[in-house]
Amino acid sequence: MDVYGLLGNPVGHSLSPPMHEVAYDELDMDARYVTFEPEAIGPAIEGANALGISGLNVTIPFKEDALSHVEPDSLAEHIGAVNTVDFSAPDDSVPTGHNTDAEGARRAFERHGVSRDGASAVVVGAGGAARAIAFMLADDGATVEIANRTVSRAESLAADVDGASAHGLDELPGLVSGADVLVNATSVGMESDESPVPATALHGDLAVMDAVYSPLDTRLLREASARGATTIDGAWMLLFQGVAAFELWTGKDAPVERMDAALRRRL
Repeated sequence: MDVYGLLGNPVGHSLSPPMHEVAYDELDMDARYVTFEPEAIGPAIEGANALGISGLNVTIPFKEDALSHVEPDSLAEHIGAVNTVDFSAPDDSVPTGHNTDAEGARRAFERHGVSRDGASAVVVGAGGAARAIAFMLADDGATVEIANRTVSRAESLAADVDGASAHGLDELPGLVSGADVLVNATSVGMESDESPVPATALHGDLAVMDAVYSPLDTRLLREASARGATTIDGAWMLLFQGVAAFELWTGKDAPVERMDAALRRRL
């Protein structure tokens, strides 16, 4: 049996196990997906390697610390965070580290027919999700504007992303009114019915992705839809980061529709 899993703390709320296990069932794979809550990431990765674990996802608070315990690919190294570890390297080799958050966001846009090449994109937030999304947008040819409550954090991220600029949240109305793509990469909208962007700045030529997936129908997406914008809920990025990890580990095409259905049944 192949064993995959998730490292984080806490992970009791995770939606990854049902999403991956339905894929194993669909493809008749002898595999399980389990969760772990270690105290430290280094010993956990070392132990998983010794036990013959096939692959691990990594989530909060370990994504950045995991980088120093794997051989990261160039994207994970640029983003500065690892969310997927692959143990398929030869014996005694260091496991490889990857970041499928960026690929998850990319496939979410592709699923909705949203082009990034030549687009003007606004990313709200400067944390881990924002880093992955900003790098993806720049790699795909977008001009990226990063707006954050703490401007120094936006400036730090913008310095790492080709062609990006940093802004405060007070500049959002002007930025969004002229943008093609808007991404909320903060938690605003998760705990309360709030939007990080004034509704008056939204417009029908905009594609809006909200990284918040609980609730799915956030105030930002409701107000964007009312203005005629294309909307992408947070479950799509969550789904496709898992799809990318599954395909990296197994070399098989993921049963995307079954994984999507399993995920959305629990949201």
